[in-house]
Formats: sequence, structure tokens, C-alpha cells
Amino acid sequence: MVSEEVASKLVRFLYFVGAGMICTKGINLWRDYEHKAAMKAAAEAPETPVEMVNGGVPKS
Repeated sequence: MVSEEVASKLVRFLYFVGAGMICTKGINLWRDYEHKAAMKAAAEAPETPVEMVNGGVPKS
């Protein structure tokens, strides 16, 4: 009887841990996707020179 209770609690705990791992993996995949999309958008955007306060453009 006690072993059945322990087994059911262990199974529920393992389900909980598994669900947490799946959610974490999904969140990390989404963050990687967003990061890659931002990097791609930044690479495709034309570079414009940054103006200084006095209106000049800094030399590279």
C-alpha cells in the first residue's frame, strides 16, 4: 500500500519534471528564433552614419 503511494507520487513528480523540461526547451527555441530574426533584420538594415550633437558625422 505504501509502495503504491510512493510510486504514484514518483510518477507525478517525473511527469512534472518532464513537463518543465519540455517548456524550458520550447522557451529556449523561441528565444533563439527571436534572436536570429533580430540579427537578420539588423544585417539587412542599411547602415546610416550616426550624427553627433554638433551635426557632424564621426570619422571611422
